[in-house]
Amino acid sequence: MSDVILRDIRLPETKELTDILVSEGRIADIGTGLTTDAPEMPANGALLTTGFVESHIHLDKACILDRCHNESGTLEGAIASVSQAKESFDEEDVHARGKQVIERAIVQGTNAMRTHVEIDPGIGLAGFEAVRRLKSDFAWALDLQICVFPQEGLTNLPGTIELLEQALSNGADLLGGCPYTDPDPNAQIRILFETARRFDVDLDFHLDFDLDPGWRHLDEIVRQTIAFGWQHRVAVGHVTKLSVLPRKELKETAAMMKDAGIALTVLPSTDLFLMGRGCDHLVPRGVAPAHVFHQHDVCCTVATNNVLNPFTPYGDCSLTRMANLYANVHQLSTEAELQSCFEMVTSSPGRLINRVRKIAVGEEATFVALPVASGGQAIAEIARPVWGMKRGRMSFEQPRARIFAP
Repeated sequence: MSDVILRDIRLPETKELTDILVSEGRIADIGTGLTTDAPEMPANGALLTTGFVESHIHLDKACILDRCHNESGTLEGAIASVSQAKESFDEEDVHARGKQVIERAIVQGTNAMRTHVEIDPGIGLAGFEAVRRLKSDFAWALDLQICVFPQEGLTNLPGTIELLEQALSNGADLLGGCPYTDPDPNAQIRILFETARRFDVDLDFHLDFDLDPGWRHLDEIVRQTIAFGWQHRVAVGHVTKLSVLPRKELKETAAMMKDAGIALTVLPSTDLFLMGRGCDHLVPRGVAPAHVFHQHDVCCTVATNNVLNPFTPYGDCSLTRMANLYANVHQLSTEAELQSCFEMVTSSPGRLINRVRKIAVGEEATFVALPVASGGQAIAEIARPVWGMKRGRMSFEQPRARIFAP
């Protein structure tokens, strides 16, 4: 691992240009006009960030549009079509498709990721074993955290909890849930909290995936979080019901989640695609207003969820694009608002998955360079990173496009 000095790099806090000396995988010095024998790498004023963090993605069921489709476009249709497709999944198949997604994510500047992996008696541990291999295969470029969960229910599928426990014993990092597919949602929530306490792992739930504000599982999650003392160890994803709450109820919910230390992850592409299918005009967006919760000090993240499958038939793994989509949906445009969107794909998900990084002397030299002057500009312009480094080693590079005028 060779030393290198980055010349004229822009630091995110001050926006000023400086030099950074990288030695033995760490930041050895920061300052202007650094003198060293190390080779130089001109940064040309690029903004340095610790990298994008994908807080919610499904590697095991990505890139399967060639074998299944969601004809109805509904959540139920997506679950049913993927359930049928899973019958043909095996470890090598999941590994190959997951590899495609990770490689795309790396060149988009993602260097940390939490992936959800389905566990049930049908698929067994094949998907988990494939993703565990991917975690090892790509450790040079990306930190991969594995969340195992029961997509199609827990109390209705005997043997599922035993498989989840086996995965946790064999290297899974945390436990997920999906109460809305279970005939006894509250029992699933309770069982998962009990299991998380036994294995001392965090929890991440797919939650309340509809637009009916008359009922929700969020309140039970909050109650169990406090009862089990699991504050700041629980995340909830989707929670599309939040998109239809009046502002007063929204603020009350934000305060409740803050007090319980529960994080919120929003998946704009999937939620836009699946929600509001019963409306033929004034179609609701169905995307929870994470920026409101962010303003109330709830840990909030924006993430990809699915790539090229019946839940989301799109995706290039760009988190600047996903944050830009979120900003469009919620009509955010000021520098402060766009900066908060940048934080929801960088520092906030870093906190959520316990991968907090800093640009400071002595810290790990893991970061990404963006051809912009600020995080807000990166979101507004859907900036593509120009290079990335993991522990002092270059992980990818993509030179800027060139125009050949006549």
